[in-house]
Amino acid sequence: MIPMTSRIDRILADARARLHRLTAGEVPAALRRGAILVDIRPAAQRAVEGGTTAALVIERNVLEWRCDPTSDARLPQAKDDDVEWVVLCSEGYTSSLAAAALQDLGLHRATDVIGGYQALTEAGVLAELTPAP
Repeated sequence: MIPMTSRIDRILADARARLHRLTAGEVPAALRRGAILVDIRPAAQRAVEGGTTAALVIERNVLEWRCDPTSDARLPQAKDDDVEWVVLCSEGYTSSLAAAALQDLGLHRATDVIGGYQALTEAGVLAELTPAP
Protein backbone atom coordinates (compact mmCIF):
# COMPACT_ATOMS: atom_id res chain seq x y z
CA MET A 1 0.00 0.00 0.00
CA ILE A 2 1.29 3.48 -0.91
CA PRO A 3 1.42 5.81 2.09
CA MET A 4 -0.93 8.76 1.86
CA THR A 5 0.57 12.23 1.82
CA SER A 6 -1.28 14.82 3.83
CA ARG A 7 -2.85 17.76 2.03
CA ILE A 8 -0.53 20.21 3.74
CA ASP A 9 2.50 18.17 2.67
CA ARG A 10 1.28 18.42 -0.93
CA ILE A 11 0.69 22.16 -0.63
CA LEU A 12 4.16 22.61 0.89
CA ALA A 13 5.77 20.57 -1.91
CA ASP A 14 3.92 22.62 -4.54
CA ALA A 15 5.02 25.87 -2.89
CA ARG A 16 8.65 24.77 -2.69
CA ALA A 17 8.65 23.65 -6.33
CA ARG A 18 8.03 27.31 -7.29
CA LEU A 19 10.80 28.76 -5.12
CA HIS A 20 14.53 29.09 -5.58
CA ARG A 21 15.18 28.40 -1.89
CA LEU A 22 18.38 29.62 -0.27
CA THR A 23 20.68 27.64 1.98
CA ALA A 24 21.85 29.31 5.17
CA GLY A 25 25.26 29.82 3.57
CA GLU A 26 23.71 31.73 0.65
CA VAL A 27 21.89 34.26 2.82
CA PRO A 28 24.83 36.64 3.48
CA ALA A 29 25.47 37.03 -0.26
CA ALA A 30 21.76 37.59 -0.88
CA LEU A 31 21.72 40.44 1.63
CA ARG A 32 24.85 41.95 0.09
CA ARG A 33 23.11 42.06 -3.31
CA GLY A 34 20.14 43.86 -1.77
CA ALA A 35 17.73 41.11 -0.71
CA ILE A 36 15.54 41.82 2.28
CA LEU A 37 15.48 39.16 4.98
CA VAL A 38 12.04 39.01 6.60
CA ASP A 39 11.56 37.24 9.93
CA ILE A 40 7.93 36.10 10.15
CA ARG A 41 8.23 34.28 13.49
CA PRO A 42 5.92 35.46 16.28
CA ALA A 43 7.46 37.60 19.02
CA ALA A 44 7.31 34.78 21.57
CA GLN A 45 9.26 32.47 19.27
CA ARG A 46 11.88 35.13 18.53
CA ALA A 47 12.24 35.74 22.27
CA VAL A 48 13.03 32.05 22.87
CA GLU A 49 15.13 31.32 19.77
CA GLY A 50 16.83 34.66 19.23
CA GLY A 51 16.89 36.94 16.25
CA THR A 52 19.09 38.95 13.95
CA THR A 53 19.23 42.69 13.40
CA ALA A 54 19.64 41.91 9.69
CA ALA A 55 16.01 40.86 9.45
CA LEU A 56 12.98 43.03 9.02
CA VAL A 57 10.36 41.66 11.41
CA ILE A 58 6.98 41.24 9.76
CA GLU A 59 4.79 38.74 11.52
CA ARG A 60 3.06 36.26 9.25
CA ASN A 61 -0.47 37.61 9.70
CA VAL A 62 0.38 40.92 7.94
CA LEU A 63 3.14 39.83 5.53
CA GLU A 64 1.24 40.21 2.26
CA TRP A 65 -0.07 43.68 3.14
CA ARG A 66 3.39 44.94 4.13
CA CYS A 67 5.23 43.55 1.08
CA ASP A 68 2.66 44.28 -1.64
CA PRO A 69 3.80 47.44 -3.44
CA THR A 70 0.16 48.19 -4.34
CA SER A 71 -1.10 48.01 -0.74
CA ASP A 72 -1.89 51.08 1.34
CA ALA A 73 -0.27 49.19 4.27
CA ARG A 74 3.02 48.51 2.43
CA LEU A 75 6.41 49.16 3.97
CA PRO A 76 8.87 51.56 2.29
CA GLN A 77 10.96 48.55 1.20
CA ALA A 78 8.02 47.29 -0.92
CA LYS A 79 9.03 49.40 -3.91
CA ASP A 80 8.04 47.09 -6.74
CA ASP A 81 7.65 43.47 -7.83
CA ASP A 82 11.42 43.03 -8.25
CA VAL A 83 12.28 43.20 -4.54
CA GLU A 84 14.00 40.01 -3.42
CA TRP A 85 12.16 39.03 -0.25
CA VAL A 86 13.85 36.21 1.68
CA VAL A 87 11.38 34.87 4.21
CA LEU A 88 12.61 33.32 7.46
CA CYS A 89 10.73 31.22 9.98
CA SER A 90 12.03 28.82 12.60
CA GLU A 91 12.64 25.69 10.49
CA GLY A 92 11.71 26.61 6.92
CA TYR A 93 8.16 25.31 6.65
CA THR A 94 5.90 28.32 7.22
CA SER A 95 8.37 30.47 5.30
CA SER A 96 7.91 28.35 2.17
CA LEU A 97 4.16 28.87 2.25
CA ALA A 98 4.63 32.59 2.96
CA ALA A 99 7.12 33.05 0.12
CA ALA A 100 4.73 31.29 -2.27
CA ALA A 101 1.96 33.65 -1.13
CA LEU A 102 4.22 36.60 -1.96
CA GLN A 103 4.83 35.11 -5.39
CA ASP A 104 1.06 34.84 -5.82
CA LEU A 105 0.98 38.63 -5.34
CA GLY A 106 3.43 39.04 -8.22
CA LEU A 107 6.59 39.33 -6.10
CA HIS A 108 8.39 36.87 -8.35
CA ARG A 109 11.75 36.96 -6.50
CA ALA A 110 10.28 35.95 -3.12
CA THR A 111 11.87 32.88 -1.56
CA ASP A 112 12.81 31.44 1.80
CA VAL A 113 15.67 29.90 3.77
CA ILE A 114 16.00 26.12 3.84
CA GLY A 115 15.92 25.12 7.51
CA GLY A 116 14.98 28.64 8.64
CA TYR A 117 16.49 30.39 11.63
CA GLN A 118 17.67 27.07 13.02
CA ALA A 119 19.81 26.51 9.89
CA LEU A 120 21.29 30.02 10.12
CA THR A 121 22.26 29.30 13.73
CA GLU A 122 23.70 25.86 12.95
CA ALA A 123 25.69 27.22 9.98
CA GLY A 124 27.16 29.96 12.16
CA VAL A 125 26.31 32.72 9.68
CA LEU A 126 24.24 34.99 11.94
CA ALA A 127 27.27 37.19 12.67
CA GLU A 128 27.82 37.66 8.90
CA LEU A 129 24.32 38.97 8.28
CA THR A 130 23.92 42.68 7.74
CA PRO A 131 20.77 44.41 6.55
CA ALA A 132 20.52 45.52 2.95
CA PRO A 133 21.51 49.18 2.47
